[in-house]
Amino acid sequence: MSTFTPTERTQVRRLPKRAAYDRETIFKILDEGFVCHVGFVVDGQPYVIPTNYGRAGETLYLHGSAASRMLRALSEGIPVCVTVTLVDGLVLARSAFHHSANYRSVVVLGTARLVTEPAEKMEALRLFTEHIMRGRWEQIRWPNEQELKGTTVLALALQEVSAKVRTGGPVDDETDYELPIWAGVLPLPVTPATPVPDVRLKAGIAVPENVARYSRNGSGT
Repeated sequence: MSTFTPTERTQVRRLPKRAAYDRETIFKILDEGFVCHVGFVVDGQPYVIPTNYGRAGETLYLHGSAASRMLRALSEGIPVCVTVTLVDGLVLARSAFHHSANYRSVVVLGTARLVTEPAEKMEALRLFTEHIMRGRWEQIRWPNEQELKGTTVLALALQEVSAKVRTGGPVDDETDYELPIWAGVLPLPVTPATPVPDVRLKAGIAVPENVARYSRNGSGT
């Protein structure tokens, strides 16, 4: 199927015309974002933790220190909510009430599983690296056994998923269109600056092509 089936929990009810359930839209948002926010509850206390992620097909991978309270809690199968949000522009209206933002967001609900199989764990770590910078995995030293033991990886199946997207300009009250106030959209693209070399970089090592020509287009390049 080309779309996720909305559930009682993922059906967008507030401004449903902005909802999207198709895989193409959802995967593009997930692949373009850098950080997800992971929501969960432990002993009645809610937490929302920002972290990096990677995607392979219909699986989202999370990772971090083996000492992470979040990862330990999630590995026990408690419910989790993962969100990713991209802000594309500021929508500046003629009235304060109608100011907004153009955005794309994804919400994922479910329970995560602990990744224990060594090959899947290494592949997940490759995905994390490639998600940030395509081509980087082949340029670097891969994790050693000690680093693998010190890292926890969780997999979250993309089953209960929805997206919400706002595009376009401001929508003002009809009477406000006559006001002498500038209105429109201020785009906020992700624009890389010039790479800054590490202070201990050995002389003669050039900036890799994938770093020098980096752009964020949904694929990490």
